[in-house]
Amino acid sequence: SPRRRRAAARARVAIALAVLAASAFVYVTAEIMPVGALPAIAADLQVSEATVGTLLASYALVAALATVPLVRWTADWPRRRILLFTLVSLIVSQVLSAIAPTFTVLALGRVLCALTHGLMWSVIAPIGVRLVPPTHAARATAAVYAGTGLALVVGSPLTTAMSALWGWRAAVAGIAAAAAAVLVAARFTVPLMAKAQLITGADADPQACRPSWHHRNRLLVAMCVLTLVGVTGHFVSYTFIAVIIRDIVGVHGPHLAWMLAAYGIAGLAAMALMARPGDRRPRAAIIGCLAALSLIFAVLAALGYGASFASEIAGSGLEAKAVALSGTVKFAEYTGDRSSAGGFGAYAESVGDPSQWTKLSSGDVALVTPNLTAFSVMAPVPEPETYAMLLAGLGVVSSVARRRKRMG
Repeated sequence: SPRRRRAAARARVAIALAVLAASAFVYVTAEIMPVGALPAIAADLQVSEATVGTLLASYALVAALATVPLVRWTADWPRRRILLFTLVSLIVSQVLSAIAPTFTVLALGRVLCALTHGLMWSVIAPIGVRLVPPTHAARATAAVYAGTGLALVVGSPLTTAMSALWGWRAAVAGIAAAAAAVLVAARFTVPLMAKAQLITGADADPQACRPSWHHRNRLLVAMCVLTLVGVTGHFVSYTFIAVIIRDIVGVHGPHLAWMLAAYGIAGLAAMALMARPGDRRPRAAIIGCLAALSLIFAVLAALGYGASFASEIAGSGLEAKAVALSGTVKFAEYTGDRSSAGGFGAYAESVGDPSQWTKLSSGDVALVTPNLTAFSVMAPVPEPETYAMLLAGLGVVSSVARRRKRMG
């Protein structure tokens, strides 16, 4: 009956949109996976945490440089073929990363994933829009991009927990398996969708497919610059969020996953809150978001410098640390590290380790001179990048605001 046919068509569209969202989910989860597993990767491959952090910065750089050439190269491909191509690249990159014996091999795997990341973003939203009537285009786009938010709420905390429980390689292998499942689902649920159908329908005018010179659109260029500043500044801080949580907040191991989940939930809530203001007053929404980001960067930089001893040591695990020392002990003194951690919370595990203490069971302990060296911390946040993005964000926002005022 017609009703059953309509219901079946809606079900097919819903499944296709879910598969597109799943594609975004696995890609973003793979992209930000090093955030939660940063300490584990550094320890396994015997490199510094700052070096592992470059995996995200280099990922973004490769994606930015490769996206436009790849989009042009695949312009005449059916949209589904492009999506499948990006998913195959993701699977190969994750397998290579999971078996990487060195940091260099891991970096090569990340490069392969980054090469097709932007290409994936260039097709999933247009495919989603073409699956529904024009009146539902915004809802289809939101459904597709829900995969990004879920990657922060579910994907990142899940891979963080897997890294803490079974090792970061198991987490990467899990991403590869999930991407393989999405690949199979996309092959059988997403329509082929040729380029002409994507742009203007089956009867597309070839003239409509000619590229336009977007660089002449000053407002579009301004939006691109604002996006570059905001997203870069966000990822500068997000790259080291696991280190910040561990060293300043004092959360370790699997519990870190809950903090990352809260981070993702906050992002989803902010998207929901900004949806209506973004439609009604887009300029005010953009300026407000970038100003808020700049303020947050300043707070992170202040925390990184350890502006307040009391605020950092509270909840670090050092306030009332009990250490169990065997045997008869007349005097005990901590002899471990006091100066190289990024936050006071990082000393909690060392202070609680009995092997880091020297104990005396006999003799006149009144003659012993205790070590009164204070604990100190190193800033975990890359301060130059943080302040650079803060100043750049404020500068671009001010410039656009002045220009809009003159035009008004």
